[in-house]
Amino acid sequence: MSWVDVFSARPLGGNPLAVVHAAEGLDDERMARLARWTNLSETTFVLPPRDPGADYRVRIFTPGGELPFAGHPTLGTASAWLARGGRPAGEEVVQECAAGLVRIRRTGQRLAFAAPLLVRYEPVGDEQLLGRIARSLRLGREQLLEASWLDNGPGWIGVRLADAAAVLAVRPDWTAMAGLKLGLVGAHPEGAECAVEVRALVGDWVVEDPVTGSLNAGLGRWLTDRGWAPDDYVAAQGTVLGRSGRVHVRREGAEVWVGGHVRSVVEGVLELPDEDEEERS
Repeated sequence: MSWVDVFSARPLGGNPLAVVHAAEGLDDERMARLARWTNLSETTFVLPPRDPGADYRVRIFTPGGELPFAGHPTLGTASAWLARGGRPAGEEVVQECAAGLVRIRRTGQRLAFAAPLLVRYEPVGDEQLLGRIARSLRLGREQLLEASWLDNGPGWIGVRLADAAAVLAVRPDWTAMAGLKLGLVGAHPEGAECAVEVRALVGDWVVEDPVTGSLNAGLGRWLTDRGWAPDDYVAAQGTVLGRSGRVHVRREGAEVWVGGHVRSVVEGVLELPDEDEEERS
């Protein structure tokens, strides 16, 4: 089992991930239980690929259930797989997940993934929903400059605020946010280290995710489509939580690549009793 830190060059500055290697012996229930036990935003399970075009297959679990795709688990799992001696068939690592095949490449000291296509990408036009979003952020409706569905699996809604300071100032009303997954974004001043500040708020979990690859993938498409960010930029995330997340986003034609540093923090052996032994105990 590997424990890695994703999306920060600073030790313990990113988003942690538990990676369970050689997980063929675990069924759905045991994977879900283990994800609840680690209590991280995601825990991944590495399996042999089913698709001949993939190097390995991954299943991604949160404490609340399984996800078809997520960003920091994609990079963290690829890094752990490579560190354990995994060798891709081609120049890129190809990961199989429930959302399909995801390409991953090395970019210097970082890894980056090609963002899956958005399954829902359209402005949020429902004024009732926009009012609810505003209330959940303790903001006036007029403070939401733009909002768009940015769903590549987790179901994000992107919300653009006036600037990075406005993003950092938000104090969510978690009760009002139930059922919503909101990605806030606002621009830093010109010349700052990062182009934008990002926050990922998950109402049902009553939690802010430290650094979020899937959200930044959707934001990368939206911001570059609308001309609000250049084709190559860095997003800061996790600032409110005391993290130093840095997400490197690059638009290449129709593709959005999302990258960052991955550090190994813990390597060990996971010991789980078999089901018969569990029942006897």
